[in-house]
Amino acid sequence: METDITEIVLPAARAETSRVTRSQRLAFFALALGSFAIGTSEFASMGILQLFAKGLHVDIAIASHAITAYALGVVLGAPLVTLAAARMNRRTLLIALMALFVAGNLLSALAPNLALLSVARFIAGLPQGAYFGAGAVVASSIAGKDQAGKAFSLVMLGLTVATIVGSPLATFLGQHLGWRDTYLAVTAIAALALAALWRWTPRSATLNGGSITQELGALRRTNVWMMMFVAALAVSSIFAVYTFIGPFVTDGAGLTSSMVPLALALFGLGMTAGNLIGGRLADAFPARGFVIGFGSALFVLAALAAFGAHPWLLLPALFGMGMTTLIAIPTIQVRLTRMSPEAPTLMGAMNMAALNVANAIGAWAGGMTIGAGLGLFSPVWTGFALTLAGLLMFAISASRFNR
Repeated sequence: METDITEIVLPAARAETSRVTRSQRLAFFALALGSFAIGTSEFASMGILQLFAKGLHVDIAIASHAITAYALGVVLGAPLVTLAAARMNRRTLLIALMALFVAGNLLSALAPNLALLSVARFIAGLPQGAYFGAGAVVASSIAGKDQAGKAFSLVMLGLTVATIVGSPLATFLGQHLGWRDTYLAVTAIAALALAALWRWTPRSATLNGGSITQELGALRRTNVWMMMFVAALAVSSIFAVYTFIGPFVTDGAGLTSSMVPLALALFGLGMTAGNLIGGRLADAFPARGFVIGFGSALFVLAALAAFGAHPWLLLPALFGMGMTTLIAIPTIQVRLTRMSPEAPTLMGAMNMAALNVANAIGAWAGGMTIGAGLGLFSPVWTGFALTLAGLLMFAISASRFNR
């Protein structure tokens, strides 16, 4: 009796396909788990600001220096760490960066005063930009370059899910056990991510780095700096809103503090939805994600600023704010990479640097307007102005970016 060769070959082929698909999923899971740890650490710090201010016996304005230190670590670390590790294999780099992140968060949990907490937060921030840059390269190599936007959105998925689950739970943990336990929990998650990256990210010579000169060449392009500046302006609104969600909920809408984690989770759900939509738009269209995302955000910002004191609008608007702004982020990543295809890791890192410049601008500008007595929801109008300025600059520079 003859045996059809397909009876032997096809099951083996299906098994191989299943194995490859599973390995790819595990690799994306490892990358997303790392970004989940990073996102939880960054956003939870805002949620426990009042707690560590009280615990370290400083006022909130002074305590916010620890959050600024983290953002500064991201902004400086993005180019410096990426350039220093230019020749390193991207898998090895991801593992080293996550180890540094573990150390930074453990030191945060043990810091006896604000000065050392700020140093620890700076250390924790250093790996972030390079992590997303290297993660984007690894994800693109797995998914294929024509799916770079979708691949980056899968890496970013961990960060956006952190705003749904990680940050609210970490804030809840800090409220009931203490702010140090928040950072200990982040340390544990980051340690798991470290193990997952070591186990599941692919070992490949194609992930080897390049020369520092090649990476530096990307920074000589005016378009790259213009795109980063436009992105930093446009994204600032998300942080002008997110930083003050707690006061918006309790003092603005008159809800109890127990509603703050729910508001944070709704914002995160919006970010997750927008990120996945934006990943698909970024691969298909060169500019549509940017215009649709930030154009829609202007309408949400105007509604939030005018009617945010009403709970029936505040909570849906927070979801809408997260969704609309995140639609644009994968487009920014893809455009930066296309501007400098020889330095994709650095471009991913610089994208994260731009987002943290936006963090600093949005939080600072929003705080200034509240301090000037312009009202609790004045940061939202500030965010509106910043996003509008970014959109206008993008429109003016569109032809240059296309070149």
